[in-house]
Amino acid sequence: MKKLLIATVIGALSSTLLVTAPSAFAQSSSTATHAKPKAPQPKRLIKRKPNPEKEAKVDPVPEGAEKWSCNEGLSFDMKGDMKRDQIVTVHWGSKNYNLPREATTTGADRFHDAASGMDLVVIPTKAMLFSDKDSSRLADECKTAAMSQGAPAPTQSNAINKAQ
Repeated sequence: MKKLLIATVIGALSSTLLVTAPSAFAQSSSTATHAKPKAPQPKRLIKRKPNPEKEAKVDPVPEGAEKWSCNEGLSFDMKGDMKRDQIVTVHWGSKNYNLPREATTTGADRFHDAASGMDLVVIPTKAMLFSDKDSSRLADECKTAAMSQGAPAPTQSNAINKAQ
């Protein structure tokens, strides 16, 4: 008896939805065409004065830096000896980034600066440049001129392998 009562209630609700749903849909679609325009975006409360000296600041490429050419026509310049230096300088865009060496267990050379979010990972066949700020790969398949000719990357692990 309870099952019959439940089935009757469900049937009545279903038929009511079938009748009211098309009219409700038609009503919402007609109001959608006459929607109110969006409110303007709120303006910034603190306005910064433009500082042309700071905005136009371009760091020069460090003297003695080596050019690394990457996919999609990108490139960066790096100063420092990855085999021995604890900090290398990477010139990306118009800024210089001092990247300290990070210890790895994979044999790759990794230079990472948490403050700027720049991360350089070098394996024997290529280098990759990352940004922690937006979790993106800035440059990939980066190689020096010597690496393009078939030489391995000048990494610390390659220097250790040659010494053995």
